[in-house]
Amino acid sequence: MKKGIIIQGSSRSEGDTSKIVDLLRKQTGFDIVDLNRKKIKHFDYNFNNRDDDFTDLFKNIVTNYKIIVFVTPIYWYSMSGLMKVFFDRISDFLKLDKDYGRKLRGMKMASVSSSNDNRFYEGFEMPFKNSADYLGMEYKGHLHAWILNDTIPEEVKNKINEFASNKLIND
Repeated sequence: MKKGIIIQGSSRSEGDTSKIVDLLRKQTGFDIVDLNRKKIKHFDYNFNNRDDDFTDLFKNIVTNYKIIVFVTPIYWYSMSGLMKVFFDRISDFLKLDKDYGRKLRGMKMASVSSSNDNRFYEGFEMPFKNSADYLGMEYKGHLHAWILNDTIPEEVKNKINEFASNKLIND
């Protein structure tokens, strides 16, 4: 089983968040999934959305990885819409294909936010932490990272290295 996967949820695949994801990948060796490059429909109570990429993606994640790191820019003080749709679709596996949904139990989850300044908004990580608790996952924590003038500041690089070492790799 592979160690971990990074789920990138930015509307720009090559934007600022990808710089954070690339550094995190270098530190962890984790695989990356870019939600912007996937076709994932919104949650549907009648499950008429099963012809998209979510089912295969989710099954792959819960079968092959031990830790999921969700990385999202802060859009309107919250996670991106792409990331929210991913979380909403987990409900598919709480209703249908429950055996795959149960595989989340015991897995680990972490979250990373990105923006263009060091300001972090209280409550941002609540959906990640509470979802991990609800799903029986171990929440490893949150890191806020930022980009200044198209580069990752040294302070942020150090925070990413510390987060990767202490929360993701050497756990």
